[in-house]
Amino acid sequence: MRIVSRLFLSMLLLTGLAACKEEAPQPPSASDIQRAESLRPISTELHARYERSCLACHTSIDAKAPLTGDIAQWKPRLDKGMDVLVKHAMEGFNAMPPKGLCADCSEADMRALIVFMSQGKEERK
Repeated sequence: MRIVSRLFLSMLLLTGLAACKEEAPQPPSASDIQRAESLRPISTELHARYERSCLACHTSIDAKAPLTGDIAQWKPRLDKGMDVLVKHAMEGFNAMPPKGLCADCSEADMRALIVFMSQGKEERK
């Protein structure tokens, strides 16, 4: 009887721990992808940079980049801080090439693009 009690208690504990584990993020839905494909910066200059350098990867789930406007996908990156994100974007990080192939992007441009992509709207100045 004692073994059964311990076994039951162990199983209960393991079940409780499994419930505490962080869930994997849900894959983006078709509407998330459609939204990412439709969003564009308002600023003409930022719009051109976004279309030339960011759009291809940040509107495709195959690229494994966070989708434009998908706050849940951007949150873990934003939690590291904007300075880290800008540094990664400028220097390249994982599959992202340096400057995201935006040769003429400054750090300020990169920051503005990250703000736009992570929120789906431009930062108000």
